Amino acid sequence: MNESLTIERIGHRGDGIAATPAGEVFVPYALVGETVETAVEPDHPDRRRLVRIVSPSVERAAPICPHFGTCGGCTTQHWQLAPYLAWKRQLVIDALRLEGIETDTDDTPRDAHVDTAGKPYVDACIDAHGEGRRRVTLHARGGAVGFMAARAHRLVEIAQCPVLAPTLAGALPAARAIAQALRTGKPLDIQITVTDSGLDIDVRGSGRLNATEAGALARIAVDHRLARLTRHGELVAQNVTPQMRIGNAAVAPPPGVFLQATQAGEEALAALVAGNIGQAKRIADLFCGIGTFALRLASAAPVLAADSEGDAVNALKKAAAATRGLKPIETQARDLFRRPMQPLDLKGVDAVVFDPPRQGAQAQAEAIAVSKVPVVVAVSCNPTTLARDLRILINGGYRLTRVTPVDQFRYSPHVEVVGRLEKD
Repeated sequence: MNESLTIERIGHRGDGIAATPAGEVFVPYALVGETVETAVEPDHPDRRRLVRIVSPSVERAAPICPHFGTCGGCTTQHWQLAPYLAWKRQLVIDALRLEGIETDTDDTPRDAHVDTAGKPYVDACIDAHGEGRRRVTLHARGGAVGFMAARAHRLVEIAQCPVLAPTLAGALPAARAIAQALRTGKPLDIQITVTDSGLDIDVRGSGRLNATEAGALARIAVDHRLARLTRHGELVAQNVTPQMRIGNAAVAPPPGVFLQATQAGEEALAALVAGNIGQAKRIADLFCGIGTFALRLASAAPVLAADSEGDAVNALKKAAAATRGLKPIETQARDLFRRPMQPLDLKGVDAVVFDPPRQGAQAQAEAIAVSKVPVVVAVSCNPTTLARDLRILINGGYRLTRVTPVDQFRYSPHVEVVGRLEKD
């Protein structure tokens, strides 16, 4: 039997939340204020399936993709941009509050970031979607290619993806050709990244390739004009060295390397990091990757750059050596989870930047907290773990002075955050 519900708020995954006598329930694709007809999900008593919108919200928008609602890649295409960005800002505020970090919640934009009560102001969320995603992981089952359905192990085959940048136009045809060539019965993950030289593809899940499969993939690399094609990082074919520009440097990225989701996102984050650091005379860039920040920051100051991914660090090192006009960049391949930079390692450093994976940087934050580094700039794609790391730093004597959300994950519940702290 269907049930009529009124949506009261939006949850952290983008679902509408409604109150029932049995407690709160989640309704995907519903908006605040809407009256909706729903059906119970038998295997998930706290979830409802949206059957019909009885009274639509004025914030409702027409989805831009025919696969929306079946494909699990996007959750909020039905929402207008302005309230959607306000929701992402609120996600950051809520995550900080759960760690006891109170912020100025006034929605009025301002230049000053700390109010008279000492609470940091959370900036409006920066829209950094730009031209769209420049990297994507497509899934293949048999010869079909697409994304997984929301909260399910079922593949949704897609014909197009409007959130991808135009430079990824060849991604789907190339992925389909690879899936057809590797009909092993094993699920494949096909990671595709845009470089200045062309598409860089790494295939995972195939198992070892036989001679026939390797030959087929080499032909696909030629036919689709790929820069490089690898299997689990092992070279299968390369037509040209993949390269991408970071600041004034040209970097040859290793296969499957981490890259910010959009070009606009990378530029927005880099500008925020540089602005928050100010006139630092020596900088440490921790979890540096291929040098998204380090290669830009080194135009003004020497940089200590460290990351556990040795191939990424080597790519950064080579790019720095080949680029004129940079201050020295000292690189270290170092597991910062097991061997975080200690206060002695950071002696003489005026500012630390850290941008860890989603699990955050607890051990590194603990080490920074007992250091004397004057300024820390924390970057994260996970507000929850960022808030935990910020709490560690605050407990160590740092003061949070600025928080800026950045949205480079359009139509998803993910949000990037940059926070600035000063040692009291």
